[in-house]
Amino acid sequence: MEALLLSVGLLLGAYVLVYYNLVKGPPCRGIASLRGRTAVVTGANSGIGKMTALELARRGARVVLACRSRERGEAAAFDLRQESGNNEVIFMALDLASLASVRAFATAFLSSEPRLDILIHNAGISSCGRTREPFNLLLRVNHIGPFLLTHLLLPRLKTCAPSRVVVVSSAAHSRGRLDFTRLDCPVVGWRQELRAYADSKLANVLFARELATQLEGTGITCYAAHPGPVNSELFLRHVPGWLRPLLRPVAWLVLRAPRGGAQTPLYCALQEGIEPLSGRYFANCHVEEVTPAARDDRAAHRLWEASKRLAGLGPGEGAESDEDPQPEDPYSPSSPHPEEPTASELYPSPQSSPDLSKVMRRILVKAEPELQTS
Repeated sequence: MEALLLSVGLLLGAYVLVYYNLVKGPPCRGIASLRGRTAVVTGANSGIGKMTALELARRGARVVLACRSRERGEAAAFDLRQESGNNEVIFMALDLASLASVRAFATAFLSSEPRLDILIHNAGISSCGRTREPFNLLLRVNHIGPFLLTHLLLPRLKTCAPSRVVVVSSAAHSRGRLDFTRLDCPVVGWRQELRAYADSKLANVLFARELATQLEGTGITCYAAHPGPVNSELFLRHVPGWLRPLLRPVAWLVLRAPRGGAQTPLYCALQEGIEPLSGRYFANCHVEEVTPAARDDRAAHRLWEASKRLAGLGPGEGAESDEDPQPEDPYSPSSPHPEEPTASELYPSPQSSPDLSKVMRRILVKAEPELQTS
């Protein structure tokens, strides 16, 4: 009996050491007060996004929950107002699978909100489920939709500079390998979904890198954030129903709670002094090195140009423009794209040459300065 108790004690002790040293993420200790500032968090009705929005609300920010489901978004806004004591938490409809919805959200936001200080792209999907679309749904929701939304909101971000854009990525980006000849092809089967998810996370990292280059000198800084292994709806959403009861206890033991997963995105949004690291990838609240594919500046620029076309942005509507972007509708009769399909029910050319200043920044970024934090 004593041997059994000793074994149990050793196992519990080992678990505690592993959990607090490897699983549980370090807390974000950034800016204490956000009063007078406005933040947008996509996919904030549950999981990491909801915990991120809660912390921003607790610090006094006006927080816009950008979610697909009105019912769940309104319920989350009510919960966050109650828990934070901050009545400045509101819901606005956004379906990243629909470019029309992205434009409608941007129009509504810009007409009603005078400030935008923090934009956090948290929403994402890991599978297409039973829905079949004539485009790459994972890339659309995880990258193209956020790419378009960022462009449409850039004028407000510039007006409120210093401001920040945080793109929630994943360690899965290291398995990504972008094929620009098939970037928007439909995804069929679980093997293609795994590849497409990793590709979309690589696109997130490259997007943050190129966005930092495009916005150098504007006062807007950009970061890719890995939340870590998190026990969230994204993890169990597409697991077969019979398997969920078996996985839930395991996930509870070995994965971070959503609050822990929110810490690195919050760090990128709030930590002072990381501005020189704009465009970098963060995990566990510190900057991390990425694979060569994730720091390929030529691929980042090529993805930027391809994303502009897929998002329907015209030649003069890039990040350099100070005017409100008015993207052309890629599904108009004059466009080669097909009519925009119904949004998924699951969703909670040759490159142009960069100018000399952007080339110089890419050279400097290669130095990858390390942040000195206490």
